Amino acid sequence: MAAREPKIVSSRATAEGSASPQGMSRRDAVKWMTLAWIGFAAAVGAGATAMLRFLFPNVLFEPPTVFKAGPPSDYALGVDERWKEKYGVWIVRNTAEIYSLIAVCVHLGCTPNWLAAQNKFKCPCHGSGYYISGINFEGPAPRALERAAISVSPDDGQLIVDKGQKFLFEQGQWTDPKAFVKVG
Repeated sequence: MAAREPKIVSSRATAEGSASPQGMSRRDAVKWMTLAWIGFAAAVGAGATAMLRFLFPNVLFEPPTVFKAGPPSDYALGVDERWKEKYGVWIVRNTAEIYSLIAVCVHLGCTPNWLAAQNKFKCPCHGSGYYISGINFEGPAPRALERAAISVSPDDGQLIVDKGQKFLFEQGQWTDPKAFVKVG
């Protein structure tokens, strides 16, 4: 029986991709190192993106709570909805006064709708109903709508509505002079 001759591997053959004595060729090593560097670069990129996002916090831009709503003569008897979308209030005028109702249902915070044919505010979420004065009369709403502070500007005679100052019917605050503007 003849002795087995050792296999001679030239350095040229190893450089072209043949197996090294450890089982991995130089070409395979370059492929794995390339994949490792691509993975490392992706991780660094993701980390840098997260860091940049952290530097810019979430900000919610809300409309100002105080705004001018025009002169009182612009409002006819009844409910005016022109400020509902932008500021979330209705301006209501009756024969004696003008007041501002905040357009948020006191049950769970939905926005009620004014139903002129039925002469009431109706919440579409759970069916709470409010008279034109804002007092609740049907549905699960536990209390009346809130009124916002309203006044007439001494400078130009326009109505100024301040949603930051609220008046509650249950606490007798609707009789506060800041809760309405008298009209003659």
